[in-house]
Amino acid sequence: MAPWFFWSALSSAARLSSALQILIYLPLTLSTLSTNAFLLLSLLLFLHSLIHGTLILLWGSPALSVLQVPMHPFLLLVCFNVFAQSVNPMLSAAAFWWGKILHWSSPGFIVMEGLSSLLVAQKLGQIGKDLVGEGETYQFGMLFAAAAAYVTSAWWIVMAYPAAASSPLASTLLGAAITTFIFLTFIGFVLRRTNVIESSCLALFLAYNVWLCGVNEKSFVNPAYSYAPLLENILPHLQTLVTFITNTLPKPVLVALLYRLLVIHFASRVLPTIGADSWDNEPGVDDGWDARPTSKLTHLLLTYRQSIFVTVYSHLLLLDHSSQVWWRWMNIFFTLVIWAVELLVSSDEDSVIKEWKVE
Repeated sequence: MAPWFFWSALSSAARLSSALQILIYLPLTLSTLSTNAFLLLSLLLFLHSLIHGTLILLWGSPALSVLQVPMHPFLLLVCFNVFAQSVNPMLSAAAFWWGKILHWSSPGFIVMEGLSSLLVAQKLGQIGKDLVGEGETYQFGMLFAAAAAYVTSAWWIVMAYPAAASSPLASTLLGAAITTFIFLTFIGFVLRRTNVIESSCLALFLAYNVWLCGVNEKSFVNPAYSYAPLLENILPHLQTLVTFITNTLPKPVLVALLYRLLVIHFASRVLPTIGADSWDNEPGVDDGWDARPTSKLTHLLLTYRQSIFVTVYSHLLLLDHSSQVWWRWMNIFFTLVIWAVELLVSSDEDSVIKEWKVE
């Protein structure tokens, strides 16, 4: 028991250290060197994470998490040394095309985030529906939670409105999004294909994206600490370094990163329940859930989650504020369209085949 606990704690600490290194190294490289240096470091971290994930898939030893900890500082030093002199044309070309790939991946990230958010909202709606059947106490609790979510989302949108609706186009998009959401909610209630839990979760999703549309980096950065010399202050002025890191990490990007990774993680947990049938409750039939393609996809997503982390983070850091706002609006309307299709094409008989879908 003691060796297992030791290795488990050491592996968890190593994974946390690796995540913190990625969180700090990428924005620091972008702010202190250049965009090309940032793209090169992102590419190196991505390739390393692919190798690491493949080794986990083949070997699965917890020692791999510990062994990868010194790799991130090593890759950072390599990147600094490369850009301390004339850069090799091949490395510049690799960084350039990696940046192009990240830009071209924007629609994929929007689809991934929107579908994951909808899946999580539907799963929470199903859980709420099951709990309501347990008694009036659960029913009252679910109604209270849904009402709190509606009020929170409405307050959030009102608070974000001055910044999010800063132009006629933005205010028009906001009005269209809210109207569409209310319209689809009433359609879902009439057709009995959604409930207040699912609808309130999507209301929070809408408010979250509207808030991010009005947030920029200037809202979080103190101008008095916008820059401090890094290399000259590492040893004698540790507090200056801490202030530098605090004001360099992009807070809106961190919020978007945390949300996107969480919904992808929870959606990967929902995926194995898609396509459930009447044999699912019988153990040992068709090898259970582990034999499903969705379960294998979930296993791959969790195995290569560090690669997803690096890619998503690099993409968010690479986008400027106007691009992020544009893709946020695209995310809102894409998710609403998919929800509308779900509400309209689903039928009452689908509950036998899709237990994850709320009637």
